[in-house]
Amino acid sequence: MLDKTVASTLELNGEVTRDAQYFEYTSSANPIGAKLISRVPYRSFLTSLYDSGPTRVVPLDLSAELRCEGPATGPGLIANFVRILAGEKVSLNPNATSQVFYVLEGSGAAVQPKTSFQFAKGDFFALPGGAEAVLTADSTARLYYVNDAPLLAYLGVDVGQARFSPTLYPAVRAEEELLKVAGAPGAGQRSRVSILLGNAEFPQTRTVTHTLWAMFGVIAPNTMQKPHRHQSIALDFISECKPGCYTLVGTELDEQGNIVNPERVDWEPGMAFVTPPGYWHSHFNESGENGYVIPIQDAGLQTYLRSLDIQFAH
Repeated sequence: MLDKTVASTLELNGEVTRDAQYFEYTSSANPIGAKLISRVPYRSFLTSLYDSGPTRVVPLDLSAELRCEGPATGPGLIANFVRILAGEKVSLNPNATSQVFYVLEGSGAAVQPKTSFQFAKGDFFALPGGAEAVLTADSTARLYYVNDAPLLAYLGVDVGQARFSPTLYPAVRAEEELLKVAGAPGAGQRSRVSILLGNAEFPQTRTVTHTLWAMFGVIAPNTMQKPHRHQSIALDFISECKPGCYTLVGTELDEQGNIVNPERVDWEPGMAFVTPPGYWHSHFNESGENGYVIPIQDAGLQTYLRSLDIQFAH
């Protein structure tokens, strides 16, 4: 029997104890293994979603599979295809701290309060959240666009202040830097021939924003990049390729370092696909020309938390 004073206290505190639960550790410490929370699914999004038609933003939404508030492509990120007809515009104002763009084709201007710049094919740019951004096209433009709105929705917070200034990475400079890396001695033996886009505000993580990582990588003709994995989701975008480029993704490696029973993703220019966290993935180019891949990930946040855990196949 409960002491009358204790019983009275519990009754008075009923409202604040109503949602309290208690779980045995071994059955609850791995919610994914116990299928209490869903895994990030494989998914490809083809260029046909935005290669014609009116001006629009196309969210690459997997929120139903993720069982989270949408739209969301991953637990903390939403990827989008953007199409803007010449002379038209789109307005973007998500509750997000970070917005990263790659210009697949076309040209135009990006405007945020106190900032305006031109963009063109092959450019990357990053915009902070907390203020409306307007993108206007001079010639019909298609862009790949990722932000971290799902993360803020999960945390139940709004943007408080900008953590960085709008930043443009011109195509000429990005391609020049990638050529340097590709032409360096021993480049062919590296796991990835790529550059990371950085920002002076984030010297520790060396990432494009404090939450997002953006990589610009090349796979040379008739080569492959060995498997690696990490705990950030990768939202991979293909900017350029010929038939014969593809990615293999899977959960295990064999004794030779090859992916066991892999999922194969055949590339086409302008497509995007999801590489789930913790999965091994390897890129192949069996064509006669370079293929280019642009992964945008939540690795800025994961790196800061010391939880990215990149591993490479031997």
